[in-house]
Amino acid sequence: MKIHFIGIGGIGLSALARFLVHSGHEISGSDMKSSPITRELEKEGINVFYPQNASNIKDPDIVIYSAAVSDENPELIESRIKQIKTLSRKEALPFILADTKNYCVAGAHGKSTTTAILSSILNSSALIGAISKDFGSNFRYISDILAFEADESDASFLLSNPYCSIVTNAEPEHMEYYNYDYDKFYDSYRKFINLGSIKVLNAEDEYIKKLHIQNATNLYPSLDIKNISYILNNDEPFTSFELKEYGFFEVWGFGYHIAIDASLAIMAALNELDVEKIRKNLKNYKGIKKRFDVLQKCEKFVLVDDYAHHPTEIEATMKSVELYDNLKNLNKRVVIWQPHKYSRTYDNLEGFKKCFKRCDELIILPIWTIPGEQKIDIDFAKEFAMYNPIFADEIITKNCKVEIIKNNEIIKTYDEGLIIGVGAGDITYQLRINN
Repeated sequence: MKIHFIGIGGIGLSALARFLVHSGHEISGSDMKSSPITRELEKEGINVFYPQNASNIKDPDIVIYSAAVSDENPELIESRIKQIKTLSRKEALPFILADTKNYCVAGAHGKSTTTAILSSILNSSALIGAISKDFGSNFRYISDILAFEADESDASFLLSNPYCSIVTNAEPEHMEYYNYDYDKFYDSYRKFINLGSIKVLNAEDEYIKKLHIQNATNLYPSLDIKNISYILNNDEPFTSFELKEYGFFEVWGFGYHIAIDASLAIMAALNELDVEKIRKNLKNYKGIKKRFDVLQKCEKFVLVDDYAHHPTEIEATMKSVELYDNLKNLNKRVVIWQPHKYSRTYDNLEGFKKCFKRCDELIILPIWTIPGEQKIDIDFAKEFAMYNPIFADEIITKNCKVEIIKNNEIIKTYDEGLIIGVGAGDITYQLRINN
């Protein structure tokens, strides 16, 4: 079929578009402007239009649109006028995932990492909301076994047709979608888990405990993961750990949370492979982009990009920093934070106020918003006064230094120390400008 994607430059929608190309469909798409993702899609033969315009709707059989697309979008309006079948990303999942054996990973934190690790172990097809360094994409098509990052933000994980339901944690997130109804939120997780013939859960998670899941292949990290150590091999970080009766495993990355993510992937993969094959294939995992991604490493300056955009994730990142022996001697630790969405920032404000305690200096960029999001008044100067933060409009990254920009002027330059950018907006591109 001919399928058109509105908002094809998103990390999730682009993966689905790639998947459908390899399923034999003819794909086109549009976005507001060109981006690294859309340019890659064009290289792969997908016709991408800029900006979004009614004239971009030629004669597709189906139009699929991202969650960020409003009813006022000109392409969506044109599609409906022409009576073309339109599906949200969520509504399209049953069609896209109908013919694969799906290992679906959900959770507030760690689902991209766990999905990427699982795909590396299984050497399977993958649809991930991040770029796996193993195969250099958010997508690959190898077999009918699929490692899929399932999204709880709009309850679309309930339409992901899981053979195996994997949950890293169930900390409340995206509560605006659930109308701040915690019973509805937890019930969605409960339904997702019970959809799977096989269930693999991080049963140490306090929020998963509230679900009272029966007959699950439960993983209890506090009991089953032991003898953890952290190793630097050729400046690359690895976590070594022992899991249940299966012996030792070694996975790229530092931190107890990495051991948990890998353990969930291992437990799920045991349904397909023997433990020795899993131990070997785990070494194929090389991390994912924007997850403690070291962009520059100079004599006295290290620049890191991290997707952390929730207090729990930022806290885990800051703890992981302390495990890197070759980062401990840097004279300062600076965090550049781009808050992501008014609702997330407001709902987790108390957590954000605590999670930066391990940094020496904090720089706060403007909130990254999504189209149509309701603005919430947050007094950052007052709420984060204990950090004496620097407020900036943007950053410019050059070789071995970062310039902090306010009102089109450089107000500070960092050429020494560990600089960590955190957030899920365009900070990842700002950190890479002129690199």
